[in-house]
Amino acid sequence: MKILIADDHRLVIEAVKTKLSELQSDIDFVLAMSVDELFAGAADDVDLALIDLNIPGAEGHSHIDELRRRHPAVPVIVLSGYEDPAIMRAVLERGVLGFIPKAYSPDVMLSAVRLVLAGGIYVPPMLLSALPPGVVAGVAAGGAAPAVAQGAPLRIGGAGSPTLEHLRKVLTERQVEVLQLLSQGKPNKLIGRSLGISEGTVKIHLAAIFRALNVRNRTEAVVAAQSLTEA
Repeated sequence: MKILIADDHRLVIEAVKTKLSELQSDIDFVLAMSVDELFAGAADDVDLALIDLNIPGAEGHSHIDELRRRHPAVPVIVLSGYEDPAIMRAVLERGVLGFIPKAYSPDVMLSAVRLVLAGGIYVPPMLLSALPPGVVAGVAAGGAAPAVAQGAPLRIGGAGSPTLEHLRKVLTERQVEVLQLLSQGKPNKLIGRSLGISEGTVKIHLAAIFRALNVRNRTEAVVAAQSLTEA
């Protein structure tokens, strides 16, 4: 396994390396302390990239966007000192698969990394708590819903199954488009290609759709989507 860590503090890098070494014994760490070093060390064979927002050479989120453009298949997690929900939403909307505040414990970081490596999306609980009551987690953030357990799925439209009308009120237009392609049985790669978005972004939208449909996986989502009515 190869993991890229980009941070401008050597102590942070060493601490992250030590904790991530618990994943397995033969991890090849690629270290970067600036944007130039980040791009020099990034490659398609990297299994995971943990990146700080404020490394030298960074301008806003442009280094995140550029890394994802160059290596779209590499899962990216942001490890940041920021705890502002607006920043978390902005980052997750870019297709990043996790946002871990540096104030969190090493064990939480390790659990979040395991989740992302397993194909999930990690969203900090503080972002979920910042959402308005009654809103499906992730919809207000453009679909950045967590794939980590945060309690029972929310049900939309009362006790019965959700309708298209209800879903259009809680999902974004892009999420509705993803839902339509999902109902046709298309895999994430083809959904992303059809809509001009990355597979990571498709996963983020699917997480929001699963919660809106009150389902646990894409198989249940396809069945639910094909049975939707306009009522």
